[in-house]
Amino acid sequence: MGSKDRPYVLYVAEIIYNEITQIKKSNPEFSNIDSIDAFIGSETYNNISSGKFHDDWFNELQKNNFRDKKSNKKIPEETINLLKTQRELMVKQLIQFPDLYYTKSHFPLEISQRAFNNLWRICESYELWCKESKQSNLICLNIID
Repeated sequence: MGSKDRPYVLYVAEIIYNEITQIKKSNPEFSNIDSIDAFIGSETYNNISSGKFHDDWFNELQKNNFRDKKSNKKIPEETINLLKTQRELMVKQLIQFPDLYYTKSHFPLEISQRAFNNLWRICESYELWCKESKQSNLICLNIID
């Protein structure tokens, strides 16, 4: 890859990844699994899973005439549509029922497991992009190893 610029669809992945990394750094005894579990239910998680994160982002982009603040280039309509699809998927995949997270046997419910699996894949995708764009220094969780 020639560019180190993060694609727009990875913007939310970077936020999720960085917050999970901070949780792990603050709790050295935590595994990646524990760190992702701790992220579920956080303010950032709730903001993303409710769709508010993307709604606020779209409002900000709209105010700027859908121009990237760094490059001042117009963001293509296809990219905006991808981000809208991403929003809908986040709302569906990261649905949360905090009081029902674990069954009596301490196994995550299917809906909570789906949210966890999605977060894991998001972190994997972010690390793969870091590796492909030769920015391995951004990889902290080593999920793809």
